[in-house]
Amino acid sequence: MIHEVDETLDGIVKRDVLNGSNVEVSFDAPSREWAARRSSPALNFYLYDITEDLSRRDLNIQETRNEQGRVVARRVPDKRFRLAYLVTAWTQRPQDEHRLLSSVLTCFLRFDALPAEDLKGSLADASTAIRVTVGQPLPKDRQLSDIWSALGGELKPSLDLVVIAPFASGKGMQVGKLVTAGPVVHMTGAQGQDETVTQAPEGGSRSTDPAERPVRIRRIPT
Repeated sequence: MIHEVDETLDGIVKRDVLNGSNVEVSFDAPSREWAARRSSPALNFYLYDITEDLSRRDLNIQETRNEQGRVVARRVPDKRFRLAYLVTAWTQRPQDEHRLLSSVLTCFLRFDALPAEDLKGSLADASTAIRVTVGQPLPKDRQLSDIWSALGGELKPSLDLVVIAPFASGKGMQVGKLVTAGPVVHMTGAQGQDETVTQAPEGGSRSTDPAERPVRIRRIPT
């Protein structure tokens, strides 16, 4: 899923921000070594943080039904993760870098969610919109200076771009087998004889409770 978010961002930026220019779009870590190897203008989208968005967690179990309306599968809903990108521009002049950052900001301010027609791979099949924010304040426990220190580079103007993408939990629940017979009751009569009583499901309905078992009742003579 992460690589599909990368591909989606790459397509949007090349079309709406760069518009055919020779600026490279990179997802490498913008370390000192990377900057030294760079030979052309670049926009860098460095994925520096991946965390679950707990405010969007869905606790309701999702059911899958067949054509008859019966539940055939249950699963835990997708979890949504915040993919945080550090966006920087790399050219020979600060003015050009500022223009590129301004274009990126203008581009993504237009969207509350990534356009459906631009989504790549399994993102296109997501049941919810792929939310995106740009330029919002960082959490208090995260500072840009810490990120640049970890990269070993010098602090540069940057944008914080966050995409909220769904990830399948992979957790499912077993569905009990369909019960097609009514309950069976075994009774012992007053003379010690066995009696069996069966009952068809009412209204043609079927119970799907796998815990349902025949009940044995002993009749006590009076």
